[in-house]
Amino acid sequence: MTVLAFLSLFIGVIEVDLSSLASGDAEQWGIFLISRLPRLLAILCTGVGMSVAGLIMQQLCMNKFVSPTTGATISSAQFGILLALVFMPNSTLWGRALFAFAAAILGTWVFVWFIQKIQFKDVVMVPLVGIMFGNVIGGITNYLAYKYEMTQALSSWLVGHFSLVLRGRYEIVYLVVPLVALAFVFANHFNIVGMGKDFSKNLGVPYNLVLFMGLTIAAMITASVVVVVGAISYIGLIVPNIVAIFKGDKIRGTLMDTALFGAIFVLVCDMIGRVVIQPYELPIELIIGILGSLLFVGLLLYRLKNGRKAVVIRGMAGVAGGAASSGCAGSIPRMDEGDGK
Repeated sequence: MTVLAFLSLFIGVIEVDLSSLASGDAEQWGIFLISRLPRLLAILCTGVGMSVAGLIMQQLCMNKFVSPTTGATISSAQFGILLALVFMPNSTLWGRALFAFAAAILGTWVFVWFIQKIQFKDVVMVPLVGIMFGNVIGGITNYLAYKYEMTQALSSWLVGHFSLVLRGRYEIVYLVVPLVALAFVFANHFNIVGMGKDFSKNLGVPYNLVLFMGLTIAAMITASVVVVVGAISYIGLIVPNIVAIFKGDKIRGTLMDTALFGAIFVLVCDMIGRVVIQPYELPIELIIGILGSLLFVGLLLYRLKNGRKAVVIRGMAGVAGGAASSGCAGSIPRMDEGDGK
């Protein structure tokens, strides 16, 4: 990842080279500090944050197809930004972020409350409910945008891209760092809550408190990314599933790998978007959408062919075998029936 991050700093329409930076060229250093470095930091925070948010939601909802996209979190954050634009048109980026945080948290909570009321849960039904709920929120957002002539103003948050990331308007994404650190601290609690309500009570873990705390962390991570970068799908869905195939489903054991792979995935997609049609740039949402669709199809085919079997890599056979024997690695989502556990 270090090599990719270094190469990313020198890819762009305006050429930046090491010799000019070493000689103290003021213009080159300005581009580097104002645009290239902030963009790299935003990319890394986005990849880490969205991947971890997806992992938390999948663990707490006990479904491998739940993510900020299929859990209506991204749609809710966009709705919050629109409310800020309508009622506080002169608000700063932080003001819009507060609206996005509140809407994303509320939307995620409503989604989880709703699926807990479903008596007969299915692996596919839960994300479909989230997609439909997200579309309802998206429809309301578009209606209000047309009514108040905010469509053009809202367009920046509808498609994810890093082209507008500059020093002074991206720092909100730094909130991802403490939120991810908090997720590491409570990883074991999330893992226990993912086992069900009764299991959590037997171990003395406050189920509702941990559930809502985890959902709040995931929602705030997603909202902070949406406010700066825009909507980016698939990261929170694809990355945790790929890591789970190799490392198992325990959140404590996969959190670091999920964060690292998420950062690499977003970094590679951004570099592809910058070089494929130079000097123009493709939105990161387009590149991730294409690659994410292909990876998602591959994951489905793998599940159909191998079921719960883990991928065994030389040197990791013991780890993968142990995870597979415990019923974790690459497992099909667990959805209990009845009381929503």
